[in-house]
Amino acid sequence: MTPTIDLNADLGESFGTWVLGDDAAMLEVVTSANVACGFHAGDATTIRRTVALAAERGVVVGAQVGYRDLAGFGRRRLDVAPADLTADVLYQLGALEAMCRVAGTRVAYVKPHGALYTTAAVDEGQARAVVEAVAAYDRTLPLLGLPGSVLLRVADEAGIPAVGEAFADRGYAPDGHLLPRSAGGAVLHDPEEVAARVVRLVTEGTVVAADGTVVEVAARSVCTHGDTPGAVAIARAVRRALEDAGVAVAPFVARP
Repeated sequence: MTPTIDLNADLGESFGTWVLGDDAAMLEVVTSANVACGFHAGDATTIRRTVALAAERGVVVGAQVGYRDLAGFGRRRLDVAPADLTADVLYQLGALEAMCRVAGTRVAYVKPHGALYTTAAVDEGQARAVVEAVAAYDRTLPLLGLPGSVLLRVADEAGIPAVGEAFADRGYAPDGHLLPRSAGGAVLHDPEEVAARVVRLVTEGTVVAADGTVVEVAARSVCTHGDTPGAVAIARAVRRALEDAGVAVAPFVARP
């Protein structure tokens, strides 16, 4: 059988006159777009424009939900009460759904962003708060997260589709978690190195951690960050290498 993988990217993260990444170029490469919902990044105009362009290009839209932390770009863990976090996730889902509706598409999955992603991967309370929001909103929405994480376990227990995700341009620790961004080798920049790494990940199910350990990663989607320097070149190299290796690149969830 031909191996298949989804390519996703965090998009819609510009704010006002501050521009982050090249969303238009990334939307020519990826098959799923994790669109910011206004809490960690993204203003209303940016979000609407990104969703409209994704719909135009047949790219599936997912809600990139995060902590209410514009100043920290959602990369600081906040001590949010579970009930408040559930409400915050619902609020973000509703905002993005409105933009999707007017663009003729819909929110097709959910992915936590930044500190919420890494916290929910290990913290039961934060994970349950996210899952409760998705369950209350739409139980059919897949939740994208780190394979083997608390978040995906809790989602599976709740009957929410749990989808494992790998990272093209992030360093891994030996336990399969991502290296903190403050650590050396946490973010990779060489397009060809990243592309070869992703081909191995998709065809063999393994990635080499920062210490040389071979880690098994079961993923149906691979993230290429839209805010990484050289992001477009990296994404293009990854897609080209996958297709050259005979891998089909397609969304993990059906297009609306």
